[in-house]
Amino acid sequence: MTAYDVIVLAGGAAKRLGGADKPGVRVGGRALLDRVLAACDGAARTVVVGDRRATARPVVWTREVPQGGGPLAALGAGLQLTTGQYVLVLSADLPFLDQGTVDALLAAAGEPGREGALCTDPDGRDQPLVAVYRAEPLRRELALIATEYGSLAGLPLRILTAELELARIDAGPDAAFDCDTWDDIAAARARIREHGAVLDEWITSVKNELGIELDVDTGVLLDLARDVAHGVARPAAPITTFLVGYAAARASAGAGPDEAAAAVAEASRKATALALRWEAEAAESAGQGGDAAGGPAGGAKPDAGREGTGTS
Repeated sequence: MTAYDVIVLAGGAAKRLGGADKPGVRVGGRALLDRVLAACDGAARTVVVGDRRATARPVVWTREVPQGGGPLAALGAGLQLTTGQYVLVLSADLPFLDQGTVDALLAAAGEPGREGALCTDPDGRDQPLVAVYRAEPLRRELALIATEYGSLAGLPLRILTAELELARIDAGPDAAFDCDTWDDIAAARARIREHGAVLDEWITSVKNELGIELDVDTGVLLDLARDVAHGVARPAAPITTFLVGYAAARASAGAGPDEAAAAVAEASRKATALALRWEAEAAESAGQGGDAAGGPAGGAKPDAGREGTGTS
């Protein structure tokens, strides 16, 4: 993987949100800034330009001068604290940015003759805050702009991007989706609950909340829960998955994430096999009218002597 640093711009005024603390607004239970940081956790150094706050992973903090000087000034401040050959530049309000988009940007920026790469939105507009830049030409152009205009404060990013040879990639409708308004926030919150997305979103949020890095085959766990609910009893499903997790943790104590994932898979296999045996026994008993289990409920047979005695 290409080595890179990342600069996240998180110091805007959020006027269209009524001055709310936009990086701290939660989507799917996670702050927008933390969602962005999760997509670039492979960075050698992460610089956040904005006010200090608690974050899901360690970062380096700085502020633009003057504060409120705009994105170009913020980019210049962040760049002073990076050393990598490539710099990933992101805004702090990208709820659906993922590692795949970051990798695509790094690959495009590394093409011969390119000085960087940026995403375009579904309407074809450039998104310079979802981009990777080569550090050397980025520093050069920022220095030239500062000399020409006297400072970087108040200047738009297009002044910078117009001077660089950039590749453009279409990363789909989600990668460049940013949250400028409360309607955008509402749309993002609704999107993560859509069928086909909610499970992955929830699992990612739980792992983030618990501070664990473990990639497991969720299909195996879902199949286990289904088999237990069907073959044993519905309340047994969540308890069984808990016990599988506990067993896997004991079996992989002190091991790495790969061994832990394998332990989950093995514990799930054993529990699934047990649930299927229970289901097979129930089917066998039902087919024999309950005789194989000693009666309808698997206990003593009814007392034939009560017939005609008038007792109840």
